[in-house]
Amino acid sequence: MESNPTTSYVPLFYCVILTVALRGLSAATNGQELASNYYDLTCPRALAAIRGSVLAAVRKDRRMGASLLRMHFHDCFVTGCDGSVLLDDTPSFRGEKTAGPNDNSLRGFEVIDAVKSQMESLCPGVVSCADIVAVAARDSVVALGGPTWAVQLGRKDSTTADYAAANTDLPSPFMDLPALISSFSDKGLAGSNDTTLSPLDAASPGFFDNAYFTNLIANQGLLHSDQQLFGGASTDAHVVDYAKRPRAFLADFAAAMVKMGSLGVITGTDGEVRANCRKING
Repeated sequence: MESNPTTSYVPLFYCVILTVALRGLSAATNGQELASNYYDLTCPRALAAIRGSVLAAVRKDRRMGASLLRMHFHDCFVTGCDGSVLLDDTPSFRGEKTAGPNDNSLRGFEVIDAVKSQMESLCPGVVSCADIVAVAARDSVVALGGPTWAVQLGRKDSTTADYAAANTDLPSPFMDLPALISSFSDKGLAGSNDTTLSPLDAASPGFFDNAYFTNLIANQGLLHSDQQLFGGASTDAHVVDYAKRPRAFLADFAAAMVKMGSLGVITGTDGEVRANCRKING
């Protein structure tokens, strides 16, 4: 059960104020290209199986949709979208699960475990944990009534985690706007045409929509960092635009998720495809 009000909402997404430049992002992919059809030949039933499991999990607990989306963000924002957030502690490294932003608040690991078990039954050693997290995030948004997007696939899993980076690299819900922009800029996710995206609001819990922005205009942001986005801020115009044009928000959010999903990915012969998402192979 999530208990920290600054890192979880029932059932909506954590303080993801996803400031993403919709152009000019160049994320490192080790010279390899991700592709939405990556598993078409090697595991053609993978995406349908992941979707079914995620939908079942969200039907059982509607908060799970927000939790799985948050997990993808917390994975990508530390060492890249490499599944490192899933690793348990080992004698050689401390995992990211007990870092401050994650401890007693990040959830959904059992859903990822169940999906991975399915994947190993369907096509052993093929579908990475990092890709499962990325697809589960997309399917969670769809389950909550939000947009879909073509998830780019082909990530490999990391063989270590970074507890220290998990404590320092994730934006705090207490940050002011300049600090938030700086946090995203440090990841190469900000530019001249910033788009501020977040599906966190109290007006329509359990649904992915643009009510977050109408709440900000009414001075009803849930967190300090939320309300920083409106009220004499450089992002005021975006807030007003998304409050008026929900389809624009949904389209921009989908585009932003594709771009975030390319952060620091491991591809090709680097990394591995874990048999168990909680531990490295061997």
